[in-house]
Amino acid sequence: MPTIKDIAKTAGVSVTTVSNVIHGKHRRAAKQTIERINSIIQQSNYTPNLSARTLVSKSSRIIGVINHLIYSKPISFLQDPFHGALLGGIENTLRERGYYMMIRTVADEGELYSLFNNWNLDGVILIGLFKDEFFARLLESGKPAALLDSYIKNDKIFNIGLDDFGGARLAVQYLVDRGHRNIIFAAPPFHRHGVIEERLRGYKSVLKANGILFRSSNVYQREITVDESVELGRELARRRDFSAVFATADMLAAGIIAGLAERGRRVPRDISVIGFDDVFFSRLTAPPLTTIHQDIMRKGAIAAGVMMDYLEGKEIASRNIIMPVTLVERGSVADRRDPCV
Repeated sequence: MPTIKDIAKTAGVSVTTVSNVIHGKHRRAAKQTIERINSIIQQSNYTPNLSARTLVSKSSRIIGVINHLIYSKPISFLQDPFHGALLGGIENTLRERGYYMMIRTVADEGELYSLFNNWNLDGVILIGLFKDEFFARLLESGKPAALLDSYIKNDKIFNIGLDDFGGARLAVQYLVDRGHRNIIFAAPPFHRHGVIEERLRGYKSVLKANGILFRSSNVYQREITVDESVELGRELARRRDFSAVFATADMLAAGIIAGLAERGRRVPRDISVIGFDDVFFSRLTAPPLTTIHQDIMRKGAIAAGVMMDYLEGKEIASRNIIMPVTLVERGSVADRRDPCV
């Protein structure tokens, strides 16, 4: 098995230069040098010894991506296209700079403690965290952390989030502007000071601004699974007193459309549906889904970039990054002002 010294000798460069190329520090080497080193690495089947590197530098270059399982049912977050896109953005960015990604779902602070004790993670990226015992254990660990889609404010962590309140306002106002007055709010089970609570606040604020009474009976909470989303669509099909649904996730919206269709309710002729996220399949539903767009892969890339910059001692402009949202019009919302609808 060739060593890094062998690669350096064959390429006619220093061991440091080869190390920089392996670690993705391409700004320190000429393009031709990088290509020559990578070619030699490929031809010689060289594999960096991660264990030895960890012992020498005390750095594993492994970033843990942790999902805190808080649902009442065991759900693999990898089954959600939203998380798939998010992880893609994280992994691509880490790989470009010579880091590695570990994905782990943990149920409680005990599992988090065990993870930190058994793996030498340089830093962690966590999704949808709340201020609880789990978060307290994270702070106690002293591990560099970036939170995605969390409303925890703490100067020891990084936050990469979204304008959830504004996104919900954009969706609901779009419906109101098209003549919809009785609008369903459909979401996964939510917690205080979380993403869904912010979207509910946005929903309520638009109703109030337009003189529409908020009805708690119009708020539905379901786990984001295919079965529960479709079942919610079937349940909503039995009601005849509303004209639109704002679903806080595209996967939930798609299931609702399918459930409505099973019961003979057509979208958008009978019921209009608007989603949130703009995941890839929102263009494949029948009809294609009008939704609130967020750049999911970019969000993951930003989280990875911030974490690596911090670990490498680079200056971080802000610990709190809020990404914008936009509305994408497709075919799932009818204009009730049109007398033909």
